[in-house]
Amino acid sequence: NMATPEQAKQQCDRQKTDEYFMTSGDKIRFFFEVDAIDEQGNLKVPKMEALNKIGHGLHILDPVFKKITFSKKMKNIARNLELKNPAVPQSMVILKPPKIGGVVVPHQDSTFLYTEPMKLVGFWIALEDCTTTNGCLWFIPKSHTDGITKRMVRNPDGPDPPTVMRGEDRVYKDEDFVPGEVKKGTLVLIHGEVVHKSEANRSDKSRHIYTFHMYEQDGVEWSKENWQQPTAAHPFPSLYTFQ
Repeated sequence: NMATPEQAKQQCDRQKTDEYFMTSGDKIRFFFEVDAIDEQGNLKVPKMEALNKIGHGLHILDPVFKKITFSKKMKNIARNLELKNPAVPQSMVILKPPKIGGVVVPHQDSTFLYTEPMKLVGFWIALEDCTTTNGCLWFIPKSHTDGITKRMVRNPDGPDPPTVMRGEDRVYKDEDFVPGEVKKGTLVLIHGEVVHKSEANRSDKSRHIYTFHMYEQDGVEWSKENWQQPTAAHPFPSLYTFQ
């Protein structure tokens, strides 16, 4: 039952891709849209229109994103949310390019970034107008009160695949979602347990956004099973004190 050279190459490529993602927490790395690449592995569109996202260490490594993330404005908002000692584990630019911007299925952020107890909030900044045409967010009102039913965890059986889903899928009805159309420059705060999604972008306009997450450190445990873990070089920076 030997793997063919082609299968072995595919497995090796997949592991490299997985590794690239799993170690991206304290780096600036680039992830392509699935529909941007043809069967031969070549880009079908210009590079900047092929990107799905850039992550996950922009807030610590890029001066512009660092300045925004740790700005006085963000600190004031966090204090208004009664976050005593929030840390910022990750950040992303999500590009939702024209024509090929992919669907983001209904999910809750605490599924991926779990804390015990759950104390997670997403800060989501529109860098362009976000409409139902170019893939704005959609939310289920009051869904943040129902807890979560599944978690993405590091695979206890080894790195292939590096993460697995544990728990139950919920079925969501399309008619329960309401659109969150916003203008460029708007900040959207996303509760860690609210159900949200975005549709594909088939328009000729991109939908660029910058997003980062905060969680309360006081009396709260970041799960050791989360895909992303703090590193010795880059422990998760505390919002109020990071320089």
